[in-house]
Amino acid sequence: MAIPAPGETTRWRCAQCGNLTRFDVVRVSRTREFWHQELSGAPMVEESQVLEGELESVACRWCAGGGSVELVDRPVGEPADD
Repeated sequence: MAIPAPGETTRWRCAQCGNLTRFDVVRVSRTREFWHQELSGAPMVEESQVLEGELESVACRWCAGGGSVELVDRPVGEPADD
């Protein structure tokens, strides 16, 4: 089951302990990247674009509450940190 990501008006909250800031997130994504290859052979990613992605799981970092993370409304006037 895909987990919804927080948006402009929502954020994650652990229903178990109340954590609002620290989460372990597992996600799968398909990206397009521009790699610059040094003459020595060392690669460096200079640009990255996410083409598609899905959050597989979100768990609370404080209490390890997997399955207890919920999407809740942000308080009015609180900006998104995106």
